[in-house]
Amino acid sequence: MNNKNIQAIIEDCLKKNPCEHFIYYNEPMKEHTAFKVGGPADCLLLPYGDNFPSFCAALFESARNNKIPVFILGGGANIVVSDKGIRGIVLDMREWKGQLGENNEKEIVFKSGTSIEAACDAAFCSGLSGLEFLAGMPGTIGGAVYMNARCYGSEISDILNWTEIIPCAECGIKNEDLKNCKIKRIYTKEAGGFGYKQSPYQKMDCLILSASFKVNKGDKDKISFLMEQNKTDRRTKGHYLFPSAGSVFKNNHEFGKPTGAIIDELGLKGLKSGGAQVAEFHGNFIINCGNASAADIRSLIDEITVIAKEKKGISLEPEVLFIGDWG
Repeated sequence: MNNKNIQAIIEDCLKKNPCEHFIYYNEPMKEHTAFKVGGPADCLLLPYGDNFPSFCAALFESARNNKIPVFILGGGANIVVSDKGIRGIVLDMREWKGQLGENNEKEIVFKSGTSIEAACDAAFCSGLSGLEFLAGMPGTIGGAVYMNARCYGSEISDILNWTEIIPCAECGIKNEDLKNCKIKRIYTKEAGGFGYKQSPYQKMDCLILSASFKVNKGDKDKISFLMEQNKTDRRTKGHYLFPSAGSVFKNNHEFGKPTGAIIDELGLKGLKSGGAQVAEFHGNFIINCGNASAADIRSLIDEITVIAKEKKGISLEPEVLFIGDWG
């Protein structure tokens, strides 16, 4: 895609809605993903500061009018970016971070670029309980809401009060406020569409700006104990040993057992494709051994899917998202 066109659109938006920012052209996405793979983004844009929402609203409208795709990047924790990279603009959310509003004993609000780790720490420091199950999870608040992140028997939708969004295009929500990129607050009970690793935002073309979570006043020692327990469990299971996205396939209760156990039964631990490998320590992990390509990872996912279907008659569903130009 012509970077001059992208540059002109961004410059025009900045003139009308000044915003502090960094811009990187032909930026390798392997520097921004948990798998450490991915080709160049035409443009990686990292805005920050108080004018972030109005700038993003203008950017989405202009990009839509000029048919320039915009991909929203959180922590890069659950995606596989193509070796060919991403066309258009990658909007990096990592500087739109921090807690919003005053502390209270029933609610805590974060900007969507806040890391999950920072959010858990903020809740702990305020003696607020509710986010402990997320401790140790990579990624950002926005990404966790988008994926309805789940672990240790709990999921984001269990504690989510509301989100504020900016539409990038028509979102399918019947509300006039979604036109012209106006900020809209969506209450979880009204949104519907939440399920196992599913959220209504996956069917919208929108930017999640912030999210509010239900919390309760708790004992800081107990909060700390639960958070450290979850972090230790992740370390023990090898979550941090190699570049990976954690669990690659969704679990399915109809299978009768976790997907990792199924892959283990199929004898696929250690299976390789180029520099990608099914982890020896966890059947549902694919790791980058150091020189994997995105194509290696996708090839391995496809091979596991075929073998599971042929030998067990089950259809495994990836929970990682394949992003960018796959040709």
